[in-house]
Amino acid sequence: MGVRVTQLQPVILSGGSGTRLWPLSRRAYPKQFLALVDDATLLQSTAGRLDGLSGEVDLQAPLIVCNEAHRFLVAEQLRASGHAARNILLEPVGRNTAPALTLAALDVLGEDPVLIVMPADHVVHDVAAFSRAVAAGLPHAAEGRVVTFGIVPDSPHTGFGYIRSGAKVDDNVHALQGFVEKPDRETAKGYVASGDYFWNSGIFVLKASRWLALIEDFRPDIMAAVKQAYEIGQRDLDFLRVDQAAFAASPSDSIDYAVMEPLSQRSGECLVVPLDAGWSDIGAWAALWEVSPQDEDGNACHGDVIAVDAHDNLLHAQHRIVAAVGVRDLVVVETSDAVLVAHKSHAQDVKRITERLDAEGRNESEFHRRVHRPWGSFEGVDQGGRFQVKRLSVKPGASLSLQMHHHRAEHWIVVSGTARVTCDDNVFLLSENESTYIPIGTRHRLENPGTIPLEIIEVQSGSYLGEDDIVRFDDVYNRAGKTD
Repeated sequence: MGVRVTQLQPVILSGGSGTRLWPLSRRAYPKQFLALVDDATLLQSTAGRLDGLSGEVDLQAPLIVCNEAHRFLVAEQLRASGHAARNILLEPVGRNTAPALTLAALDVLGEDPVLIVMPADHVVHDVAAFSRAVAAGLPHAAEGRVVTFGIVPDSPHTGFGYIRSGAKVDDNVHALQGFVEKPDRETAKGYVASGDYFWNSGIFVLKASRWLALIEDFRPDIMAAVKQAYEIGQRDLDFLRVDQAAFAASPSDSIDYAVMEPLSQRSGECLVVPLDAGWSDIGAWAALWEVSPQDEDGNACHGDVIAVDAHDNLLHAQHRIVAAVGVRDLVVVETSDAVLVAHKSHAQDVKRITERLDAEGRNESEFHRRVHRPWGSFEGVDQGGRFQVKRLSVKPGASLSLQMHHHRAEHWIVVSGTARVTCDDNVFLLSENESTYIPIGTRHRLENPGTIPLEIIEVQSGSYLGEDDIVRFDDVYNRAGKTD
């Protein structure tokens, strides 16, 4: 009789907004899409984390659950990394991780694989150790148990929940005796000293059918809403759009609260595998400093940085030189439209900045100056009362929608590449240093028929210049009637 092969389905949950890493992370382009520790983005690193898994494992292409607004970012980054998704499930509204995992389990229930559920925005430096931990838990998950991973603590951290482990049931696998909330410092010290407590990683291994049975048992209201949303969902290019009204009716809850905490009270159903693999959830700037390479003075530097008599700082420059003199334990992050200066001990409070921006009706918490679109990107250059200047970059072969504006006219100047322009019934080409004018109310489209990026300077003028003044008539990305 041959060795049984376990079908392993990675499920990557990519719904986070990463507001504590502002100004690098914005809601329209959160931290999972950023390359914070090496050349790969956090999403790309997560997708490739199991590439070296050995043994009798049939590893599937990743299944992604993400915010609808991030769908093109997810698809593009995965293709660029060589890890094209098996499917991308779109959440029309955020409902936390329990509904997200329920969507994923429903999508693959026919094959009923073992799922490995991973947040998209974690760092794991030692992928070999991670693979060994997964391999240790797989046989138990295949038999119907729920396996999670406890991070071996290196300090009495008060920002994490903890997992309490029990007796060893297998090599490097323990019974799970319970979850505990974020402790105070003295309690955390006792946890670490005991050796029985681990940080809660939020990573799980279990069969798809097992998760659906558990969510039906503990939270049938979530199961009913998500199942309805999935069953009446529709395909859209590379994506599955679930029904918005049905999904919005689902209560919002996490995997831990909805299932894991009550399940841990049942003896023998939950297991924990200790994981010592250089893990971090990069929940704040201080955590990024901890996992980043540091110079002899403890400074973690990125970009054009000069540090003189400075110690233990995180210094991040994107567009200008950042110089630090005689300072310690600071976070300094420079982007094209914002500069953050904070003490590392207050790094968790950066979220208050985004809340203030939202309260004042500003968009710096939502967008970077450079805004990504499926066809490329645009970046604000200048603006005034009745004008706005943008730089557009259109990918080879890409096309903007056929659209019209009620309140603005546009002037396009080609900086590099070749543009194909549709202006009502006229279609023509523009080369470098050539321009055209698009009057208010004119149906128009911009395309890049070439093999190099098309760079355009766009000058908008009119009484209203908001991005929502777009009427789409045709769009290759199925965005007709939308502004994204």
